[in-house]
Amino acid sequence: MTTALEPPPRRSLRHRVLRWAALLALTYAGIVTVFWFCERRLVFYPASADEVWLKPKDPWSRDVWFHAADGNKISGRWIPPETPHHGAVLLAHGNGGNLTHRGQVAAELRAALGAGVLLFDYPSYGKSSGAPTEESCYASAEAAYKWLTDEARVPPDRVVLLGESLGGGPAVELATRHEHRALVLVFTFTSLPDAAKYHFPFLPVHTLMRTRFDNLAKIGRCSRPVFIAHGTADRTVPVSHSERLFAAANEPKEFLRLEGEGHDLAIVTLYAPVLAKFLDRYAP
Repeated sequence: MTTALEPPPRRSLRHRVLRWAALLALTYAGIVTVFWFCERRLVFYPASADEVWLKPKDPWSRDVWFHAADGNKISGRWIPPETPHHGAVLLAHGNGGNLTHRGQVAAELRAALGAGVLLFDYPSYGKSSGAPTEESCYASAEAAYKWLTDEARVPPDRVVLLGESLGGGPAVELATRHEHRALVLVFTFTSLPDAAKYHFPFLPVHTLMRTRFDNLAKIGRCSRPVFIAHGTADRTVPVSHSERLFAAANEPKEFLRLEGEGHDLAIVTLYAPVLAKFLDRYAP
């Protein structure tokens, strides 16, 4: 006599929920781990000189070199000022491309301010050696500032520190350490984890990220005039970041809110004339 097989017991709802929760937790942990290992690739987008090296927009430009304290050889491009009194702009660029992509920005700044412009690359960008990290970006900016004041003989109080996007980090860091004429920030974030949170709200970036560039924590230590420009349609770094930086900055300061403008280098044509008036007024 045969007996019918009994059906297997049905798994409880609690068991199924726990199983799905464990699966989701493992998936989330995997995403966080990938993000942690790929952080540098997500932050820095260098273009080497082998990939692209554009001709300068200004005929007075010349390529220069300097050595950073960490041993990296850093490439730069220098446009002299109209007169020594005009000083110079030290331009720390954003996280993509290389210094040659800022040729038009440099030409516009020289035309509007009469100042010289020194562009420099971070490690692995353009012709520069090494690997990009927060610390190596600071070291590159330090080397560029030293070249500008020692070799080009620009008086420290005639140096405008300009940071574009990620370049705001090295510019703010320099402003806390060295004499300068003014600090200029263009579509710059409060901190890199804050910027990452905007794009990855589901990740614990404030705990996870090693690359910080905490501009908000430092800008209050900048004692010279501060000029900030940001477009309201910026989808890379929201304009609220610049608003918070402006609120934390010391006087004298000015915030140029560019209605309808995005994260675009072309906005130099909009902020450069306003910056010239700001410098004449507060940092003549």
